[in-house]
Formats: sequence, C-alpha cells, structure tokens
Amino acid sequence: MGIEPIVAVLGIFFGFIIGVVFGGMGTFLFRRMLVNRQLRIAQRKAAKITGEVEAESKKITDAAKREAEKIKASADAENRERRAELQRQENRVTQKTEALERKLDGLEQRERNLVNKEKEADAVRGQLEEVKKQQIKKLESISAMSTAEAKKALLDTLETEISNETSRRLHQWEAELKEEADKKAQDILAQSIQRCASEVVAETTVATVPLPSDEMKGRLIGREGRNIRALEQATGVDLIVDDTPEAVTVSCFDPVRREIARLALTKLITDGRIHPARIEEVVNKTKEEVEQAIHTAGEQAAYQVGVQGLRPEIIKLLGRLKYRTSYGQNVLAHSIEVAQLAGMIAGEVGANVNLAKRAGLLHDIGKAVDREIEGSHAAIGADLVKQWDKSPEVVQGIKEGFFRLGGRHG
Repeated sequence: MGIEPIVAVLGIFFGFIIGVVFGGMGTFLFRRMLVNRQLRIAQRKAAKITGEVEAESKKITDAAKREAEKIKASADAENRERRAELQRQENRVTQKTEALERKLDGLEQRERNLVNKEKEADAVRGQLEEVKKQQIKKLESISAMSTAEAKKALLDTLETEISNETSRRLHQWEAELKEEADKKAQDILAQSIQRCASEVVAETTVATVPLPSDEMKGRLIGREGRNIRALEQATGVDLIVDDTPEAVTVSCFDPVRREIARLALTKLITDGRIHPARIEEVVNKTKEEVEQAIHTAGEQAAYQVGVQGLRPEIIKLLGRLKYRTSYGQNVLAHSIEVAQLAGMIAGEVGANVNLAKRAGLLHDIGKAVDREIEGSHAAIGADLVKQWDKSPEVVQGIKEGFFRLGGRHG
C-alpha cells in the first residue's frame, strides 16, 4: 500500500473533520443570528408594550386627576351649601331668639301691668271697705237699727242687686253665645257646601232610543205587534213608537226597569235580530248587566266617601239610586254630596266623622224602593237600614231627616 492512498484517506478525514467543524460553526452562527433577530423582535414588542402601558397609565392618571378634581369641586360645593344652610339656620335661630326675647319683654310688661292693676284693685277694695263702714254708721244713725240688723238689711239689698245683675248678665251672655253659635254654624255650613259640588240633571220618567230608520220601527213592532208586546212584558215598561220619528220612547216610573229596557232595545236595534225569543234572551242578559252595574255603583259610592262595612243588601239599594233623580239631582250623587258635607261638619264640630258620613250616605236609601213600598222615603229607609245596620244613630238620622243639606232634598 502506497503513501498516496493514506494521504487521500487522511485528506478525506481531515476534510470531513473540517466540514463538521465549519458546519457546526455555521449552524451556531445561524442559530445565533436567529436568536439575535428574535431578541430584537422581543425588544421591539417590549418597547411597544411599555409605550402602550405608559400611555394607558397616563390616561388613567389623567382620568384619576380629573375625577379627583370633580370630587373636590363637588365637596367644595357641598361644603359651601352646608355652610350656607348652617348660616340660614343660625339666622333663623337668631330671629327666633329675638322673637322670644320680645315676647319675654311683653310678658314682663304684662306682669308689671297686672301688678299695678292688682294694687289699684287693692286700693279700690280699701275704698269700698271705707264706704261700707260709712254706710253702716249712717244706717245705724238713721234707722236706729243694730249693727246686725243693718248688716242684714244691707246684705239683702246687695243680694237683690247681685241677683238682678246676674240675671241680666246671664241673658246677655246667652244671647251672645247664641249669636256666636249661629254664626259659627253658618260658617261651617257655607265652607262645607263650597267644598262640594254636584251635577244637576233633569228629572224624567221617560228615555228615548234613536232608530236608524223607520223600517226598524216596523221590525220592533213585529207581526201583529208581537215583538213590542214581548219587549213590554219582559221589561215592564211602556214603549211609544208613533210619537217621535226615528225614535222609540221608553216610559216607566221605575228607573231601573226603564234603564234595562233602554239598554236591551239599543242592543236589539244594533244586532238586528228581533223576535220574542231573542228579546227575552237580550233582556235577561241586560238585567244581569244592570244588576252588576248597580252593585258596582254602590261599592264605588261607599269607597268614594270612605264608608266601610256596608252589607251587600245596602250596597245594592244604594246602587239603585244611580238611576233615580229627585228635584233635579241624581239621588246617588246627592247622597255622596250629603255624606261628604256631613263628614266635614262633624269634623268641624268634633262629632263622629265616620258615623256622620254613614248616615249621610244612606239618608235617601228609601227612594230606591219608595215606589214599591207605601210610606215616606225616610221611614222606608230607616226600616230597611235597621235590618242590616246596628247603629241606632244612623237609623234615627235617616228616620228624622237630619240631613237636609245644600238646599236640595226630596
């Protein structure tokens, strides 16, 4: 084996070694370049984040400063307001103190005046005592009576004079008290009436229902008058169809039946189906609606004036007054007005307000059935309320008609 192959092998070996060394160095340098590049990228990111953090921190700091300034300004304003309020209170206290001092001075002056008047009264009493002694001596010398006899005669004279003066004063005081009581009662009534207002309605026993055409009038009458007879029989009213063109007049003294007939007739005209069976159905349904309306009206009236604990029977009778008029006024509205007036007057004179309102609200309840029962509405109402209300004062007030207020009472 010659030298050349060995040299060639060594050359290859050393070449390999050198390649490995230089390859490793190249890899190291490349990785170092990558690391440096990533480091620079990280530094730039860190610088950017630091800048953003500093900017955000500056924003937060500025916002905090502004908020602190607002809080400080608000606190300053509140402090100024509190100082102003304290100053106002101090001024009021000072004014009250000055007023109290003035009143105290006035009281002291009155006390001095009373002392002076007491001294003057003592002086007058002394003078009277002296006059009395002189009169006793004069009586003794003139009448030749003893002191006891003169004293008795003098006392009799004084007693007569005092009795006469007392009688005169009592009559005077009685007249003054009566005049003052009358004036006070008039003021209370005037104030109470001024604080209440009620509507005035026309008193009537008929209602008119408009018709869309005269053709509808014929349908209401029906064949041989069967429809109108069925309606009159179901409602208990009289229907007049010939007097007024394009209108039907409902006539009845009972306001509830008149209202039922009016509503039922309106429904039938609107529906257009008019025959005896339909009439009976509509009338029955309308009766239920009116009964519900009566109950609701009674409850609302009691609630409006603040009267509680009324029995359902009384509520129903009270609600019927919604359809009754008397002397140009709706009776339910009048009852509410009287209840309010009675409560105001009771409050003014120190009486039982709730009891007065209750009696005032129910004082005309007899008018709900006075056309069905013989007797005056006051007596009827008292008998009805006596069955369900245990307050004898309420019953007595209704019976004797104590609630003739506002100049409108039937």
